[in-house]
Amino acid sequence: MRKPALISLYMALSRVSPPLWSLVLHARARRGKEDRARLAEKWGHASQPRPNGPLIWMHGVSVGESVALLTLIARLRAERPDTTILLTTITQASAQALSKRALPDGVIHQYMPVDTPAAVRRFMAHWRPDVTAIAEADLWPRILLAAKARGCPMLLLNTHVTPRRYRRRRRAPAANGWLMNLFDEIHVQDSQSYELFRDLGAPMDKLQVTGVLKAASDPLPDDLTEREKLLAAMGARPRWLAASTRAVEEDQLFDAHALACERVPEILMIIAPRQMRDADKTEALALERFGRKRVARRSRGDAITPDISVYIADSIGEMGLWYRLAPVAYTGQSLPLPDRILGGKNPFEAVALDCMIVHGPTVANFREAYDRLHAEGGALEVANAAEMAQAVCNAQSPEFRAPFIAGANRVQHQNMMPLDKALSATLAMLPAPS
Repeated sequence: MRKPALISLYMALSRVSPPLWSLVLHARARRGKEDRARLAEKWGHASQPRPNGPLIWMHGVSVGESVALLTLIARLRAERPDTTILLTTITQASAQALSKRALPDGVIHQYMPVDTPAAVRRFMAHWRPDVTAIAEADLWPRILLAAKARGCPMLLLNTHVTPRRYRRRRRAPAANGWLMNLFDEIHVQDSQSYELFRDLGAPMDKLQVTGVLKAASDPLPDDLTEREKLLAAMGARPRWLAASTRAVEEDQLFDAHALACERVPEILMIIAPRQMRDADKTEALALERFGRKRVARRSRGDAITPDISVYIADSIGEMGLWYRLAPVAYTGQSLPLPDRILGGKNPFEAVALDCMIVHGPTVANFREAYDRLHAEGGALEVANAAEMAQAVCNAQSPEFRAPFIAGANRVQHQNMMPLDKALSATLAMLPAPS
């Protein structure tokens, strides 16, 4: 298949891009967004030796994508203990989150190298992967081509097409289709993504709908000592969680909490912003609405006293803790906004921990998942802050929550297919045990 002009242009620009990458990485390091101690990994300099034997290179760009791979990694190690897993990510947040979850023996974390000739060459020469598996759709042409040139079987896992991603890639379908064709198999999350990938030039014979890999993942972990400490502080207070929120929707969420407080004055709101950099905005808005004495923040170590009404959970890698502490959760980014449409968040982290799901109407990024939940009565949709307030108050009752949790569990039992498919595909690509 002939290389599209846009890919050729990218490859040419990547040869002269190291000075720009250097400026960007050092600027990010100054702002605390890069790990200075491991910056050499971004240039392909490995910080650990390559073990002998087969090696699977798995890549997830940030926290969500890398965490979605962990259950698969554990299964792979159980099936092939002779095989090393190299897990790469890009963001510092992902490394911090993974550090809180003890990686299994035989799993090495490294930062993904920048997509320049020298960095990619060093990375590939050192790690020499036998199989490449990319989660979602973090596609860097030079490193993908280098893996292909090694004759490395390639798998694209758990990928889906959001409307925004579709519009962006629709401008260059030839380049997108050419990149997709580098993979031996492409596992998409839903039928809509299948159709959109096909429209973007992905080869039909490599596409298959397998579902959401994160839906088959083990429940998010937590720290039992921290949970018991927080439970002691919260006592028997009713509470709810707003998870993975965006700043643009938090005004409505605080409206909902204010209304909930009118019905249940002692109710506690735990709000976990999607981006830690937005936590200052979250706090400013909470202070404006509820006052200094009623707002606490995790990153400062603030105590949850009886006066606290809003607890800002601005920490990395603790979402399993918050889902266990709250009987009901708004799963994030789905309330209607006047000037933009958010696409919702994956609901299955909450499902796996028996936390009742409440969400808004704009869930296009995960429409099939929410449709399955609603077909089984496993989630409650609300249209606005008033309905949200009523829902989180009603959900303090175990009897109210029970049918929703039972319905969600029925869906969860159907969710093992993506894991089984990814496992069998990866194992089939590995060389036979010696």
